[in-house]
Amino acid sequence: MGHRKKYTKWAGVLLVLLLILGGVSTPFRQFMALPAEMRLFTGSPKQLHLTLPASATVSIADPDVLAVNGARQNPVRVNLNQPLTLMSKQLGQTQLTLHLFGKVPLKRMMVRVLPEIRVIPGGQSIGVKLASDGVLVVGHHLVGSSRPSPGEKADIRVGDYIVEMDGHPVNEVNQVAQMVEKAGDEKRSVKTVIRRGHQRKTVSLQPELDRKENAFRIGLYVRDSAAGVGTLTFFDPGKGVYGALGHVITDMDTRQPIQVGGGKVVHSNVTSIEKGQTGDPGEKRAIFFRENQVLGSITRNTQFGIFGKMDQNPTSGLYEQAIPVGLSEEVKEGPAEILTVVEGQKVERYNIEIVHRIHQKFPATKGMIIKVTDPRLLKKTGGIVQGMSGSPIIQQGKLVGAVTHVFVNDPTSGYGTYIEWMLKDAGVLEKTGLHDGARFFYKEFPATGNFKGEGRNDRFFVEAM
Repeated sequence: MGHRKKYTKWAGVLLVLLLILGGVSTPFRQFMALPAEMRLFTGSPKQLHLTLPASATVSIADPDVLAVNGARQNPVRVNLNQPLTLMSKQLGQTQLTLHLFGKVPLKRMMVRVLPEIRVIPGGQSIGVKLASDGVLVVGHHLVGSSRPSPGEKADIRVGDYIVEMDGHPVNEVNQVAQMVEKAGDEKRSVKTVIRRGHQRKTVSLQPELDRKENAFRIGLYVRDSAAGVGTLTFFDPGKGVYGALGHVITDMDTRQPIQVGGGKVVHSNVTSIEKGQTGDPGEKRAIFFRENQVLGSITRNTQFGIFGKMDQNPTSGLYEQAIPVGLSEEVKEGPAEILTVVEGQKVERYNIEIVHRIHQKFPATKGMIIKVTDPRLLKKTGGIVQGMSGSPIIQQGKLVGAVTHVFVNDPTSGYGTYIEWMLKDAGVLEKTGLHDGARFFYKEFPATGNFKGEGRNDRFFVEAM
């Protein structure tokens, strides 16, 4: 017992010396930077390069989930100056504990083993037609000289959705027009249900006659749909779902996310490029075609893009087979590629640099800063342009993210989001666990200007009621 206490005492002293003397060394800092949680896909090895001049033992709480250096025994004696290989064996989670000299607990880490995920990268230019869930109020106007307008009297606000009139569901602008005209002819008010956030409210709308146009109005500008172009990020052939754009579609007037009432993804053909320059992000100019051949439905519009069902991988892509996806912690600063279209429907591969990766504790659209380095793309577009949002980012054979924003003051650079957040919203990736991180801010502009922003090439239908 006395020898054990003496050994533990000296081990503790040595540990303190290592902390003091090694604190300034790169290997020691790398060791201390090891996360409290690590995630692996089934069957995938992970190497830890600690490069510390010390021996240790590694114990695994559940050896059926994880093996160390291919050893069958547990715990395993290791040399910290050599790479430590973790091999996932089956789904689950377990705790890994590292003991210095086999005695002093030095590091505890939770290891989660997730099912391997493979999807087909996109890059195709797509046309997006999004229908709102209800009719969105985007503004007020006077009816003749009457103040306030009928809509303002009823306390209907910009950003509200009209979802029901006189007991009938409302999803289109022309439905509102018909209800208003009918009530006006009958000299009565319209019982109207609006949705404001997560709450519903019933109001009474009294139409007023616009004598100039000889039509009844309620003093509201309303919208029921949005359309634009973007880029397909991935298609999951197993689940029959897709993800695109990389960020939410917002209404260009209210700046609020459009609540999905339906929609479709169709073929798009890039006709020309407006080259980006400092202070003025460029854009793809594209048209919809073969609109009767619907590629997919739109069921979700989240901060990470649009998602829905898709029967098959669209043609003209570079990949026919699925490739592995990379988790956010697998992304490295360094060379990568994006897939996108700059002419017609031809998907091409272009070189970029991931200049900074952002550790994220919670899902966020701005996970990495990227810079276009490919001379061909710089010559054609000047860098990242609007319409490029959703372009897949591939690194070391894995799909790791998607382009989301371009920097206004430097169109060669922009943001990308980690692919795992898009996979989660698509229903492909379930619980993943979170890891340590921090927020990062920079002036940027969405890379899908066809849906919001300056209004160039916006394809919205706005009606004054």
